[in-house]
Amino acid sequence: MQLYFIRHGQSTNNAGWGDPNYIESSDPKLTENGKEQINLLADFLNKNQVIKNHNGWDVHNRYGFGITHIYTSLMERAAHSAAPSVRKLPHIPFTAWIEIHESGGIYDRNEKTKHASLPGRPRSFFETNFPELTLPKGLNESGWWNRPLETEDECQLRAQHVWTNLLSRHGDQDGRPEHSVAFVSHGGFFMHLMCAILDLPWRSASNGLTSWFLLNNCSISRISVRKGEVTICYINRTDHLPDHLIT
Repeated sequence: MQLYFIRHGQSTNNAGWGDPNYIESSDPKLTENGKEQINLLADFLNKNQVIKNHNGWDVHNRYGFGITHIYTSLMERAAHSAAPSVRKLPHIPFTAWIEIHESGGIYDRNEKTKHASLPGRPRSFFETNFPELTLPKGLNESGWWNRPLETEDECQLRAQHVWTNLLSRHGDQDGRPEHSVAFVSHGGFFMHLMCAILDLPWRSASNGLTSWFLLNNCSISRISVRKGEVTICYINRTDHLPDHLIT
């Protein structure tokens, strides 16, 4: 199994980072830069979808990706980021996976009402904007979140569950072609997922340091699972984007 973890395009929260006058959104939209990034990503994956050389292990995807499944978080920036690639790569299953959302969930960012639970987008929003997307049966008009703020410990448990579930769904099986799965998800969740994959303590490093796996918007990271071994092939690939869109 190959996992391609794609971070969403630049959001308004990303662009507003560090601006003391910016008020964070609970479920931010993409910026104009973000929209350019996701279209360039879609073009890149479409151009390199077909695997041109099956001899040997193409660690850096010089000969194609061969994506077989695409999953998205139900946060708006992720679903919008996944859609152009899905439309360029027809006939690939496109499925919502609620559990690959960003850490914390959907919550109020206003200082006066901070951390109050919010609903997230309803079923009708996704049906209207992403008709290709297979939605969870239980998703209705009340939204997909409607829970308290998620703690980091809760997010780590969720990441461990996602990893176990991913291996169960798409791990290599005799007589079945290898699955190449794309997650369109979030930077914070990637950190939790990597800790789950590598069995690392959350944000812990040696000599009293803390750790982080940095992802740029619309970057691609590849994790390979073969014959009982996990290989981190690359992290934060952005060569499909021009310099002015590295955010």
